[in-house]
Amino acid sequence: MTSGTTHIQMNDSICWGILGTGKIARQFAAGLQILPEAKLLAVGSRTCVGAEAFGQQFKVPHRHASYEALITDPQVDVIYVATPHSCHKANTLLALSAGKAVLCEKPFTINAREAEQVITFARAKKLFLMEAMWTRCFPLMEKLRQLLASKTIGDVRMLTADFGFFAEYHDEERLFNPAFGGGALLDVGVYPVSLASMLFGPPTQIASLAHLGWTGVDEQAAMLFSHSQGQLAILSTAVRVDTCQEAVILGSEGRLRIHRPWWRPTTMTLSREGVADEVMEFPLSGNGYQFEAAEVMRCLREGKTESPMMPLNETLSIMRTLDAVRAQWGLHHPTD
Repeated sequence: MTSGTTHIQMNDSICWGILGTGKIARQFAAGLQILPEAKLLAVGSRTCVGAEAFGQQFKVPHRHASYEALITDPQVDVIYVATPHSCHKANTLLALSAGKAVLCEKPFTINAREAEQVITFARAKKLFLMEAMWTRCFPLMEKLRQLLASKTIGDVRMLTADFGFFAEYHDEERLFNPAFGGGALLDVGVYPVSLASMLFGPPTQIASLAHLGWTGVDEQAAMLFSHSQGQLAILSTAVRVDTCQEAVILGSEGRLRIHRPWWRPTTMTLSREGVADEVMEFPLSGNGYQFEAAEVMRCLREGKTESPMMPLNETLSIMRTLDAVRAQWGLHHPTD
């Protein structure tokens, strides 16, 4: 049963297929294990060995030695695309062309042109499609949206957020390979950019600087966004230095600090003048990937073709922002 063809009933298990067998695919597979209504039915790899190894580790019954075999598996409802950035467009279109709903790992594509093509295709086919910006789906983020909507810290005026980590150079490391869309911005810089978008919408002005390493990708970068109501977002990202990995949202009557790692959020502190700080804890069961999977399944059961938590128009807007930032650096990927 697939979105856009057969409606998934509330009591049905939803059958997942995972396209790709790398680190992020394994984390997602582990996250699915705590959702009783989710069934990891199939995996697709470029090789039989890869599919078998993944299938044995996660007890996946259908192990396909090609992506084409996975997307034509008639029992699969939805496919999680977990391949490198540069493959997202082709792999997502492949799955959509077979009538499958798709959750595509971030960044959604390499650039906005690719994103628009994929979104247009999904809408024409009336199939569910969502960017896997997992951070938005955590319980803490739902609480954050509620606090901001109720003006708990007044009018929100500023955001500071960063996401950087230290990675060693390796010849095969995709992070430093332009052909794979390497660099900090697309890999982890997309997180603070997406948070700014969630809070303020698209930026009206962008100022940014980056250090491009010897392989030609951005190893560290800083961004300053101005938004439609004068709000400011001060963002940074890196793959050669470990940053604080915190987000602070500043309002006219207080602030909210999401503690490290804010992109996998479990703790938030509310601070207001004259009131004791309030620390809010959201302990996790599982690794956190179950929240985005649960959102996808909720949408499929309700017959939706996109998630209000991560709308496709916003995904496209974020990709346009990333394009504009890279243009300021003169950074182009081969598929641009």
